[in-house]
Formats: sequence, C-alpha cells, structure tokens
Amino acid sequence: MSKVLIISAPFFGYQNSVGKAFQALGFDVRIETYDEPIHPFKGILRWRHKLAINKEPLREKSRLKYKQYIENVFDEYKPDIVFTYNGTILKDSTLDYFRNGGAKVIVWMYDSVQRPDREMCISHVQHADLFCCFEEKDVEFFEKQGEKAYFLPLACDTEVYYKQDNVKDIDILFVGTIYTSPKRILLLEKIARKYSNRKILFYGEYKPYFKNPIKWLFRGYRDVFLNHNIAPSIVNDLFSRSRIVLNIHHKQTFHGANQRLFEACGAGAYQICDKNPFIASLFQNGEVGLYDNEEELFELIDYALTHDMSQNAKAGYEIVLNNHTFDKRIEQMLELLK
Repeated sequence: MSKVLIISAPFFGYQNSVGKAFQALGFDVRIETYDEPIHPFKGILRWRHKLAINKEPLREKSRLKYKQYIENVFDEYKPDIVFTYNGTILKDSTLDYFRNGGAKVIVWMYDSVQRPDREMCISHVQHADLFCCFEEKDVEFFEKQGEKAYFLPLACDTEVYYKQDNVKDIDILFVGTIYTSPKRILLLEKIARKYSNRKILFYGEYKPYFKNPIKWLFRGYRDVFLNHNIAPSIVNDLFSRSRIVLNIHHKQTFHGANQRLFEACGAGAYQICDKNPFIASLFQNGEVGLYDNEEELFELIDYALTHDMSQNAKAGYEIVLNNHTFDKRIEQMLELLK
C-alpha cells in the first residue's frame, strides 16, 4: 500500500479532508499537524513568540527544530508522497531530503506566495514535484520566473458539508473572519442596517476582545454580529437553515475562490458571492448569485428574499458535488504528478 505523509498547520481541519481523500484512493495516511510557526515550542516559548517584536529569529529557530523532528518522522514512516499546505515551517533542504529519500513532494499554497509572510514559500517551487496554488495570479507570478505551478482551488469535504432538510428560519447568513477585512466589515454593516427587519446572523470575530477591549465592549449589532467562530458541523447546520448565504472574498483573491464557495453549495444552500473570472466560469446560469458592486449585491438579496431559489441551489450543489470535492482534487494532483 502506498503511503502519504501530510504536513500542515491546523488549517480549518482541511489536512484531515486531504487525508480522507487519499485514504479513499487506497493510501495509508499519516498526518503531522504543527502549530504554525511555533511547533514544537510550547508554553512560555509560545508566548515569547507572540509577544516578540522581531519574530523571524524565533521562526527560524522553530524551522530548524522542526526540520530534525519531521525528517525523523519521514525516515520512520517512509512515505511515497509528502503533501504539505504552504510549508512555511519547512526549509527547502527538508523538501530535498524527502525527495532524495524517494518521495514525491506536493505543495498546495492556501495563501498567496506574494504575501509578505509567505515569501519563504516562493523557493519551494524549485524543490517540489508539484506546486499548486489557490490563486491564478500566483501561477502567472511563477511563469514570469520560468517556474511551473498549477492553479487548483480548494474544495468541499462532503462528510462535513452536506444537504439537510431543515426549515429556512435564517434570512441572511455570513460565516468567516471579519475583523481582518475592511471590505467585509463595510458590506456586512450596510446589510445589517438595510435588512434590520430580517433574521440575520454573522458568525466570526467582528470586534475581538484581544484586539481592542473598548471596541469589543461598545460594539453594536450584537444580535447580528455574533463575534465568535463556530465549528464546521454547526456551520453546515446553519447553511441548511439559511435562505441566503453570503460569501465575500478577501482582497487577495483575484482569480480563485475561498473554501466557503464550495462548502455553501455542498450544503445545498443558495449563495450570493462577489464575482471574479474563475467563479463566473463555474456558475454560468445563476446557480450562485454573482455581483460586481453593491447595487448588484442588494438587488440579488432583494430578489432571493422574495423568490424561491431552491432550484438554483440544487444546480450549484450538483456542480460542486461532481467537480469540486477533495476526492476530485487529490485525483487531479496525482494525475499531474504523472
């Protein structure tokens, strides 16, 4: 039986989704989850990193310590494939160690390599057998450098996100990080004001205590902005209860998609999402409501609140189920490895 070693930060549990997809294809799987970028530091050393002004020396110390640890894991397990999200804790020499040991190395970038905190991943493309990106702009970036990368967005874990026959008792739902995105804050606050007579729930850290206790204490819209994160199983239940699921991408996404695009459709929900060329190519017939500006967003919301969008949601569900599951993604990766 072929073996795969999966190395990942706790990226919303998606390392487990990848593991299940490999298992479905007959692989033996081992998952190593590290606390990016601290592992294997614990306790006081963890807080030392969080409070340090210059974090890079501590990150480098962590990478060197993890290098010894993960190379020992590799020698013990002897995998045929090493899969890693981002690989920010892995040095190029560690990727070479895996390849020299007989394994194929797959890197899947879930954040743009052009982000300042992902610069060290740029050189990974030269030390991997397959380098995939969530964002088409990164593929173009590598092409200009004469390097080969592939565009491969995230997917839906169908064991986590699936249809449920629940009453639609929520009019508008949003689930995601809020406080780091001025774009999301602006739109969500406008929606909260405009549809104040509707049942609206926005889950995610909006004004977290650890950022500003004063703003946290005096924050408004407490019945709308719930100001905390929730588990995927709860997210799936909320999707099934919602007439509209909002999806607003971060500004770094130009030609790609976040995980919510696939998960909301995979749960059978009707979704309204900001448009880009990739998303528009997936949903060409209204399966997902796509908008270019605020005016179009509010038109889509108004329409969905007064019409039955179940057939649109069903068509979006079929598109994701047939083409955008983790099983499909891993099959694509293995085909590219050939």
